[in-house]
Amino acid sequence: MSDEDTATTEASDGDGGRGAPSRLGRVLLGVGLAAQASEDFRDMDDTIEYAESAGVPLPELAAPFASGMMVVAGAGIALWRLPRIATGAAVAFLTVVTGTMHDFWNADEDDKSGERLAFFGNLAMLGGALVFLREAYKK
Repeated sequence: MSDEDTATTEASDGDGGRGAPSRLGRVLLGVGLAAQASEDFRDMDDTIEYAESAGVPLPELAAPFASGMMVVAGAGIALWRLPRIATGAAVAFLTVVTGTMHDFWNADEDDKSGERLAFFGNLAMLGGALVFLREAYKK
């Protein structure tokens, strides 16, 4: 067994060839996405009202569906189960929501700071989700 074979074996550790930083990153991103989405369930009336104010069609259906989808996607990313579906769902959700729901450039002065913070937080999560989406499609 060569040094290259040993390094490959050690790096795989049941994690599809990805080492601890990748696993830690997936867990942090996945748990963060799932926890953030689960917060929406704590006060779904406010979540629906917020979606309605942003012009989301059928907010009483869309808001719980989107929140549930993100809980499942976050768990899928953290556990690396069905990674293409999990990361794809997270990327799709964050791509749509970031610019439409957190458009701080159109927000009232009182809401601008909070929307800006949510926008850039989502942008950071989108970046992480894109990295893991690429990982999910590697052979």
